[in-house]
Amino acid sequence: MIRIVTDSSCDLPEGILEQHRIVVVPLTIRFGDEDLIDREQLTVDDFWTRVTTSEELPETAAPSVGRFQEAFHELADAGADGVVAVLISSAISATHQSAVLAADQLKSGISVRVVDSHLVSAAAGLSVLAAARAAEAGGTIDEVERAAQDAASASNLFATLDTLEFLKRGGRIGGAAAFFGNLLDVKPIITFDDGAVSPGGRVRTRRKALKAVLDHLDSLEAVTEVGVVHSDPPDLDEFLSALAERGHADPLVSRLGPVVGTHAGPGVVGIVYRLG
Repeated sequence: MIRIVTDSSCDLPEGILEQHRIVVVPLTIRFGDEDLIDREQLTVDDFWTRVTTSEELPETAAPSVGRFQEAFHELADAGADGVVAVLISSAISATHQSAVLAADQLKSGISVRVVDSHLVSAAAGLSVLAAARAAEAGGTIDEVERAAQDAASASNLFATLDTLEFLKRGGRIGGAAAFFGNLLDVKPIITFDDGAVSPGGRVRTRRKALKAVLDHLDSLEAVTEVGVVHSDPPDLDEFLSALAERGHADPLVSRLGPVVGTHAGPGVVGIVYRLG
């Protein structure tokens, strides 16, 4: 069977990762001089406590080549026929490069394919899940890789941030900087384009921002999967209720972890979706 590897930015719930036997290679979160391995030395709860109580903003670092080699070797030793790694966008992280180098240097005798999702968080997670389902259906490594690529090209996110400050300080605002400019009193809405953060809109109030996210989902055709991404906003239940009223009563709900939370900050709420 083909096995699936991803990185800790995918934000898929632990139960889903266990259900599909998806292996997660963690990134590192740096607070000042302290380096902590995501999900191993730093829980999601601990991360958000530190972010919301400290003036020191964290940074992220990609996994080493060795961490990916370790994951690939362990799967080979466990009898995997091949590995497909579906990872965070290469435009915003060196994670993909580390995995490619690890795959090139692998001497275990199994094939490893590395897929650039061009996405982040649970939007990339939808591609991870597509690969896992294809593998569970008995797909070849070519078929599993293609399932991941097709899902990635058909998926995206659309979310409102409480502030742009985290994106600005982390250097991940990209082409959205000119669009948002110095309008610090707006509620920014972001999406992804060509693997990087892109402006989705800007409104003056939180309520209008949430409505814009919901309206965006309504404007899409042939939506096959929907999820909600969040970083503990006080209006999450209200958003989920509004989503249910629009016909999406049981979405995948994904809490942002340390990797994406470092750059998005608290108060995020948005959707991820796949078209088909």
